[in-house]
Amino acid sequence: MRDDILQESKNPKLEMTMEFALLRCCVTKASLNQYELSTDAVLGKLGVDLVEIKEFNCCGYPLKNVNFKAHALLSARNLSLAERRNLNITSLCNCCYGSVKHINHLMKEDAAFRKEINAKLEKEGLRYNGEVEVKHLLEIFYEDIGMTHIKEQVAKPYSGLKIATHYGCHLIRPEKMVRKTDPGATSIFDQLVEISGAESIDWPAQLECCGSPVWGTNDELSMDLTQRKISDATVSDADYLCVSCPFCQLQFDRVQNTFLSKRNGNSRLPSILYTQLLGLSLGIDAESLGIHQNEMDVSGIIKFAAAE
Repeated sequence: MRDDILQESKNPKLEMTMEFALLRCCVTKASLNQYELSTDAVLGKLGVDLVEIKEFNCCGYPLKNVNFKAHALLSARNLSLAERRNLNITSLCNCCYGSVKHINHLMKEDAAFRKEINAKLEKEGLRYNGEVEVKHLLEIFYEDIGMTHIKEQVAKPYSGLKIATHYGCHLIRPEKMVRKTDPGATSIFDQLVEISGAESIDWPAQLECCGSPVWGTNDELSMDLTQRKISDATVSDADYLCVSCPFCQLQFDRVQNTFLSKRNGNSRLPSILYTQLLGLSLGIDAESLGIHQNEMDVSGIIKFAAAE
């Protein structure tokens, strides 16, 4: 981040105009409005302004296994739009992040692929030269906004709250592309959870898939995978799950409700979005974070937050 884009706010905190374009997610707009609300509320509280590019389209993830080239073209179009404005890209969705990150890697490393995709982009007057960096919103919190700045804004740190942090597949795989260390006590997401005052617990099933990719194709398998993760986190003494991916949140929220009714289950473990978890510790009110829009009740988490 350049020093010249930092300026003093009217409030006693920094305002930062980040050199990142925010790629919003189709799923959050349609089915998870609370992720949009909580992201905007938290960034506003931290004094951070990300650039919105109206011309951005879907990342192409829904087409990945149907028509890969169409999927690639959609992600590459977003990359070219960001590059034209000399901006990098960030996304709050693991799938959008994984999609654009993958195509960005291919466009930089495979000259023949880049030439083919650019030939299609040029019909719209666009071209991608491989100058854009792609980061997940969690990386923006950790690396660009910074842990020190976030910690300074925590007004209601949690006490005694145990969180099972779920990364989601696209945030950590493939390792050669995302270059993440194995999740654990020293990893980015765990540290971001713990800056709120909560404890990020160790649990054996942390790296396993939530089951979302097969929901709608093999619902029984999907529910089995979800139930396994929930059971493991519960046995590991978690109070809540915490996620950063819209698809994972829908799986742990809506699908968990579904299998609890279908399978007569009585063991439930609500999931909260990271921006909701952090937002409450920053002193943002529950309504602004969309807390009551979660299908499974997470309002009990408020009791773990210290008084101002």
